[in-house]
Amino acid sequence: MRIRIWGSRGSIAAPTRDSVRYGGDTSCIEVRLDDDTLIVLDAGTGARGLGRALLSRPPEPIHLLLTHLHVDHIEGLGAFAPIWSSDTDLHIWGPSSPMVSLEERIAVYFSPPLFPLHLSEVPARCTFHDETSGAWQIGSATIRADQIQHPGPTVGYRIEADGRVLAYLTDHEPALGADLTDLPAEWISGAGVARGADVLIHDCQYTPEEYRTRVGFGHSSAEHVTIFAEKTGVDRLLLFHHDPMHTDDDLDALHQTVLSLWKADPERCMVAADGVELSV
Repeated sequence: MRIRIWGSRGSIAAPTRDSVRYGGDTSCIEVRLDDDTLIVLDAGTGARGLGRALLSRPPEPIHLLLTHLHVDHIEGLGAFAPIWSSDTDLHIWGPSSPMVSLEERIAVYFSPPLFPLHLSEVPARCTFHDETSGAWQIGSATIRADQIQHPGPTVGYRIEADGRVLAYLTDHEPALGADLTDLPAEWISGAGVARGADVLIHDCQYTPEEYRTRVGFGHSSAEHVTIFAEKTGVDRLLLFHHDPMHTDDDLDALHQTVLSLWKADPERCMVAADGVELSV
């Protein structure tokens, strides 16, 4: 698998002079399988750049996996160029809700006054898949979705393909109401998704000090993501969903905090940045 980060910020886009190195676009990751199948993780503002890049390629099926429906994870859909082409075959996967379908919930965003057009006016052929948990095939990959700890229906994704595993757990608060240090891994939210992954992309929005006043917001501290990585035995860790108030220097400091706690080779942990590419 090959991945490219198109957006790694959380909550709201933060394109400022203090976020040049790591970027200000919200969550969006391109995943290419070895058979060239395209999987997209979330559609934050980073989806605009991805959409422009896809215009240079022949039309292809696009599989968009949404972790949840908070605005910072879907706000790039309206600026995602392929959605405005009738040649596009777009499959949208996301957590199910006991109240309304995935399509109906996305249609709320794709309608006035939040958006000038209705979802029904989108030219692309959109197929919606309500997924709460379980596994299915996309190309050569087996995809698994499990519900994780975050306000509202939210899932993490595990992508197994070509003998490798990528785990994606953005907007995740495994420490809510628990001391991760004392819990066995099987009792921790998201552990099944991450266990033994070659690469884990995980929420690291807060410093340990910031988290004390943000318990229940649905995000992790540097301390929590470190414990989570240790208990799930991942090989590489990519710190993700950066707080919009954090500058590049703040993210460097968070990175150093994780490195000081996770006694692993420093090359096994990095901060997600817009434009970064890596192989899994």
